[in-house]
Amino acid sequence: MADKGEDILDNKNLNKDLRRKIIEVNYRGREGHIPSAFSIIDIISHLYAKILKVDPKNPKWDARDYFILSKGHGCTALYVVLARHGFITEEDLKHKSSEHGILGGHPDNTKVPGVEASTGSLGHGIGTALGLAVGLRIQEKNNRVFCMIGDGESNEGTVWECALVGSNLNLGNLCVIVDNNGSAAQILPVKNMEEKWRSFGWQVFTIDGHNQSEIEDVFRKLDFVSNGQPKVIIANTLKGKGVSFMEGHGIWHAKIPNEAEFQQAIKELS
Repeated sequence: MADKGEDILDNKNLNKDLRRKIIEVNYRGREGHIPSAFSIIDIISHLYAKILKVDPKNPKWDARDYFILSKGHGCTALYVVLARHGFITEEDLKHKSSEHGILGGHPDNTKVPGVEASTGSLGHGIGTALGLAVGLRIQEKNNRVFCMIGDGESNEGTVWECALVGSNLNLGNLCVIVDNNGSAAQILPVKNMEEKWRSFGWQVFTIDGHNQSEIEDVFRKLDFVSNGQPKVIIANTLKGKGVSFMEGHGIWHAKIPNEAEFQQAIKELS
């Protein structure tokens, strides 16, 4: 199992290190979506360091917890954490988005150890997570299921269909995390996010998704039971968090940095 004694979030320099790794990997692979990875890295790092029951030597371990990154375009955040915990290698990171590598612009569970679902088409990952939660309860297993979606993704109808079904079936083994980084505000804002989820019968928590204490506290509060209220964490985050000229929205959603921008980002994260 992964070492839960490694206090990743207590080391701010390590979070900077993970962000540097993200931008290095994507710059080398000529891939964008760096800001989307930056907004979720603090939570994913905490999940694998402190929360998830997983075994990098046996990724298909029957007793494992499941994490599904539904907003698959932010997958480099997941990749660098999987590498840190031994699911994949530094060599795998070096070959992201190359014909010789296993890591693509979206996670592929047929190639990448530790990836539970192939995602990228928004709204699909949460349905997979819901199905897993149902199946595990039918089998009377205690595995927990975590799924991260985006606020822009929350305009997909499948998200709210799953919210309705999850509540109706009392899937207390399911936790959804919403990366509320403001992407939806560009086109179609999802207003009153907390009230929406609460109206569907979910237990709702709201945190600053970059605040170590709040992240630790909310996961400490979660009570997983096979037959109970499903849980949703609304994580208010900043797209591009950590690099000043990427923070926010606009052109940096999918833009690949040039050499000067890459060097400036690395400087800010050093």
